[in-house]
Amino acid sequence: MHRVQQVERKHEKYERLLAVAKGLAPLPTAVVHPCDESSLTGAVNASEMGLIAPILVGPAARIKAVADKHKLDIASFQIVDTPHSHASAEAGVRLAREGQVECLMKGSLHTDELMGAVVAREGGLRTARRISHCFVMDVPTYPEALIVSDAAVNIAPTLEEKVDIVQNAIDLAAALGAREVRVAILSAMETVNPKVPSTIEAAALCKMADRGQITGAILDGPLALDNAINLQAAEIKHIKSPVAGRANVLIVPDLEAGNMLAKSLSFLADADAAGIVLGARVPIILTSRADSVTTRLASCAVAALVARARRETPARTVA
Repeated sequence: MHRVQQVERKHEKYERLLAVAKGLAPLPTAVVHPCDESSLTGAVNASEMGLIAPILVGPAARIKAVADKHKLDIASFQIVDTPHSHASAEAGVRLAREGQVECLMKGSLHTDELMGAVVAREGGLRTARRISHCFVMDVPTYPEALIVSDAAVNIAPTLEEKVDIVQNAIDLAAALGAREVRVAILSAMETVNPKVPSTIEAAALCKMADRGQITGAILDGPLALDNAINLQAAEIKHIKSPVAGRANVLIVPDLEAGNMLAKSLSFLADADAAGIVLGARVPIILTSRADSVTTRLASCAVAALVARARRETPARTVA
């Protein structure tokens, strides 16, 4: 009994997301190249929970062989037959462009291969917004879901690109139902130092928010990680801010910092990390073979809530 209670506490933020998402109609989703047990099982589980309505895109014979081997019922799913993973990525993107699906879900192909089709200038899913990645993290010791961006797409973003990264993360928090979005722009310190470029960019982003160039949230930065998420640390440093110690969105300086932060939370703080790519015409669920069932379902729930928000405020596309 004690173990069950711990699991429930660990996943309570994700459970809230799942509860809201299950109240929506299943999200039409192209599951791109689900040719292994984990990716196909994830699609089946999400379908059984009513989160997505999958269209399986990949080599039909391989998909059916995986389903038969692992006793997965895919009889009701439409399959778009493709010869290989590259063609699967292109076909999934085409379904999104044609409006047949509102979401893409990564299967057993490389992320670069899928994203290459997404960002292609001819036939891709680009919008006027920079594409970026967010982790929605359920950290057991933190009182609310924590969004970390960008840990998977933009390697060393410029200030201009960070504007879109921040706005994507803010829009995600709003889509997930955050009553107040508090964004911490992270650096190694909480003071502006000309020798540390990330502190200057953090200050610029905050001023851009003051001028209405970034909307929908309260921004503060630069902030070190401790005084972004711990009130006592912020008080010790005499930082007076509605964000410090209470951030629910963390913007990292670059991909390396984001990746290390997310993995540190996962492996040292027992957190789960649901991944989503934003800024394209449709949300894109990025899953890993190491993801738990709960994390996969949470990623689908996040995508469903993002898709609902996008229907209400469609993104402007580019040619």
